[in-house]
Amino acid sequence: MSRFDKQAIQKKFQRHDGDTGSSDVQVALLSKRIDMLTEHLKSHVKDHSSRYGLIKMVNARRRLLDYLKQKDESRYQRLIKELSIRR
Repeated sequence: MSRFDKQAIQKKFQRHDGDTGSSDVQVALLSKRIDMLTEHLKSHVKDHSSRYGLIKMVNARRRLLDYLKQKDESRYQRLIKELSIRR
Protein backbone atom coordinates (compact mmCIF):
# COMPACT_ATOMS: atom_id res chain seq x y z
CA MET A 1 0.00 0.00 0.00
CA SER A 2 1.45 3.33 -0.98
CA ARG A 3 1.84 6.26 1.36
CA PHE A 4 -0.85 8.15 -0.56
CA ASP A 5 -3.36 5.31 -0.22
CA LYS A 6 -2.68 5.20 3.52
CA GLN A 7 -3.10 8.97 3.87
CA ALA A 8 -6.38 8.88 1.92
CA ILE A 9 -7.77 6.18 4.21
CA GLN A 10 -6.61 8.09 7.30
CA LYS A 11 -8.24 11.28 6.03
CA LYS A 12 -11.53 9.50 5.34
CA PHE A 13 -11.81 7.78 8.73
CA GLN A 14 -10.06 10.22 11.10
CA ARG A 15 -12.06 11.66 13.97
CA HIS A 16 -10.14 14.95 14.08
CA ASP A 17 -7.24 16.58 12.23
CA GLY A 18 -4.02 14.62 12.63
CA ASP A 19 -5.78 11.50 13.86
CA THR A 20 -3.78 8.47 12.74
CA GLY A 21 -4.33 5.99 15.55
CA SER A 22 -7.99 5.88 16.47
CA SER A 23 -9.77 2.54 16.27
CA ASP A 24 -11.64 3.66 13.16
CA VAL A 25 -8.44 4.43 11.26
CA GLN A 26 -6.71 1.26 12.43
CA VAL A 27 -9.64 -0.93 11.36
CA ALA A 28 -9.81 0.78 7.95
CA LEU A 29 -6.07 0.34 7.33
CA LEU A 30 -6.18 -3.29 8.44
CA SER A 31 -9.15 -3.93 6.15
CA LYS A 32 -7.24 -2.53 3.17
CA ARG A 33 -4.18 -4.69 4.00
CA ILE A 34 -6.41 -7.75 4.47
CA ASP A 35 -8.00 -7.19 1.05
CA MET A 36 -4.59 -6.83 -0.60
CA LEU A 37 -3.21 -9.94 1.08
CA THR A 38 -6.32 -11.95 0.19
CA GLU A 39 -5.78 -11.12 -3.48
CA HIS A 40 -2.12 -12.17 -3.18
CA LEU A 41 -3.07 -15.49 -1.62
CA LYS A 42 -5.51 -16.28 -4.42
CA SER A 43 -2.61 -16.56 -6.84
CA HIS A 44 0.01 -17.83 -4.35
CA VAL A 45 -1.86 -20.63 -2.65
CA LYS A 46 1.17 -22.19 -0.95
CA ASP A 47 2.41 -18.97 0.69
CA HIS A 48 1.77 -20.15 4.23
CA SER A 49 3.74 -17.41 5.99
CA SER A 50 1.58 -14.74 4.36
CA ARG A 51 -1.52 -16.73 5.31
CA TYR A 52 -0.34 -16.72 8.92
CA GLY A 53 0.11 -12.92 8.71
CA LEU A 54 -3.40 -12.62 7.26
CA ILE A 55 -4.86 -14.56 10.17
CA LYS A 56 -3.04 -12.29 12.64
CA MET A 57 -4.39 -9.17 10.88
CA VAL A 58 -7.95 -10.51 10.85
CA ASN A 59 -7.72 -11.25 14.58
CA ALA A 60 -6.31 -7.79 15.31
CA ARG A 61 -9.16 -6.19 13.35
CA ARG A 62 -11.69 -8.34 15.20
CA ARG A 63 -10.30 -7.24 18.58
CA LEU A 64 -10.43 -3.58 17.55
CA LEU A 65 -14.01 -3.98 16.32
CA ASP A 66 -15.01 -5.69 19.56
CA TYR A 67 -13.50 -2.80 21.52
CA LEU A 68 -15.27 -0.24 19.35
CA LYS A 69 -18.60 -2.04 19.67
CA GLN A 70 -18.24 -2.00 23.45
CA LYS A 71 -17.29 1.70 23.60
CA ASP A 72 -19.47 3.27 20.89
CA GLU A 73 -22.08 1.18 19.10
CA SER A 74 -23.00 3.88 16.55
CA ARG A 75 -19.38 4.35 15.38
CA TYR A 76 -19.06 0.57 15.13
CA GLN A 77 -22.19 0.27 12.98
CA ARG A 78 -21.12 3.15 10.72
CA LEU A 79 -17.64 1.67 10.29
CA ILE A 80 -18.73 -1.85 9.36
CA LYS A 81 -21.26 -0.39 6.94
CA GLU A 82 -18.67 1.84 5.23
CA LEU A 83 -16.09 -0.93 5.00
CA SER A 84 -18.73 -3.54 4.09
CA ILE A 85 -17.43 -6.14 6.54
CA ARG A 86 -19.48 -8.63 8.58
CA ARG A 87 -21.90 -9.20 5.73
